[in-house]
Amino acid sequence: MVPDWAVGGYKLLTGRSSDPVPTWEVTVSSPIFGVMVPHPPIFVESVGGAERHRADASLSALALVARAIAAFRPDTLIVMSPHAPAVYDTFLVDTSDVMQGSLAEFGDVTPLQWQVDTELARKLVSAVDRAGIPVAPRDADTRLRPGWLDHASLVPLSFLDPQHAFKIVVLSLSYLSFASHHEMGQVIRETAESLGRKVVFVASGDCSHRLTPEAGAGYSPQGQEFDEALVALVRSGDLSACAGLDPALIEAAGECGLRSFVTLSGFAGDDPVPTKLLSYEGPWGVGYLTAMVGDAAIASAVQDDDRDSRQSSPEPESEIVTLARSTLGAYLKDESPPAPVLTDPTYPLRAGAFVSLHREGRLRGCIGTISPTKPTLGEEVAHNVLEAAFEDPRFDALTAEEFGDLEMSVDVLQPAEPATIEDLDPARFGVIVTAGYRRGLLLPDLDGVDDTATQLDIALQKAGIRPDEDFSIERFRVDRFH
Repeated sequence: MVPDWAVGGYKLLTGRSSDPVPTWEVTVSSPIFGVMVPHPPIFVESVGGAERHRADASLSALALVARAIAAFRPDTLIVMSPHAPAVYDTFLVDTSDVMQGSLAEFGDVTPLQWQVDTELARKLVSAVDRAGIPVAPRDADTRLRPGWLDHASLVPLSFLDPQHAFKIVVLSLSYLSFASHHEMGQVIRETAESLGRKVVFVASGDCSHRLTPEAGAGYSPQGQEFDEALVALVRSGDLSACAGLDPALIEAAGECGLRSFVTLSGFAGDDPVPTKLLSYEGPWGVGYLTAMVGDAAIASAVQDDDRDSRQSSPEPESEIVTLARSTLGAYLKDESPPAPVLTDPTYPLRAGAFVSLHREGRLRGCIGTISPTKPTLGEEVAHNVLEAAFEDPRFDALTAEEFGDLEMSVDVLQPAEPATIEDLDPARFGVIVTAGYRRGLLLPDLDGVDDTATQLDIALQKAGIRPDEDFSIERFRVDRFH
């Protein structure tokens, strides 16, 4: 049914609900892939420019999610946006044929457009209504701007589907109870399953907007408390417990993502849900959390982690290594280098990268960057392969005679996270040690580095840090390409 607001006035979004989420009996019969993603327009290069790199951890995490989604090959991305036109007591599903918009209010007028999975959208309206949850098609009222994409939809979509390869369905949250949002997530999953749709649920949302005195929404010491609680629940996989956070804490934090996250908890199924926290940061006083949720999402992450274990298979050289090899070969022949362009959409747009050169099983050069220094990953690799060949102080400059039997690999760094010595594992994680301006890095899974003590000792030596000094530790994973 269409509620009264669709033909008359409709309620403004005021007030909040913190009803507890009931226990649900859920049988998961299809792969679950959900993501929790932030949506600040400053992340987009045409809006944020160089300033966006204060959030490089989030940018790298979004690139990793995009790679995983591309590998999963969904039919549809279902986006729940806290900034889509909404009403207080009804969920909205946009059933327009096409959705489009731009970030014009933030300085970029470039139009962006996605096709809508109208069959899924319309079936979802019917299914939610049958479940007794207030719902309506957003395009039933022109005042709700049907077919228009808000920034909290556009920003995630521009990172997760830059080629506009997938159809979408955009949902508006409501201010019904958290229990209703949780049940909404269940119905979304069941409806997708009934149509045989392979979907990714994109829960768009920022965390507290009040982390620092400089934050636009003002400062509250409870902002950090809220974000820490939310991060802990994501790490543990207890997503349904997001609905049980103290209502006063939620209000004080000034968040805009919790209802999207609670809906994702219903979509994902019973706790504990498989989760992978990729990044959390708050460079402008707003908390940005990026995470993958569900068995299919985690399987994609595991495949990414294990990429280097498949290096012995008879696969063709990866595009990124071909770029590095062609760049170095052209330089040695005094020819024009190839354009530093990577066409594979699974690569991140920007990232730190290390290029390693080997001959006859021995290292011949290795230089890289912890975080991106170039506009694109292709340019990063093209620069670093020449540095590895000619500027590594441990070796003489590479000669043309050595090029023919040169082996190459490229490590693309994932976001680093704070760690303790107990968190290190040299087979799985690289390590970064920092003391003041001195910083040392060691990649994971290196020959002869079989224990944490050895890994840490080498990293400290590279940084010129004594073991008895105070220093911080970070760990990171890499995508290793051959």
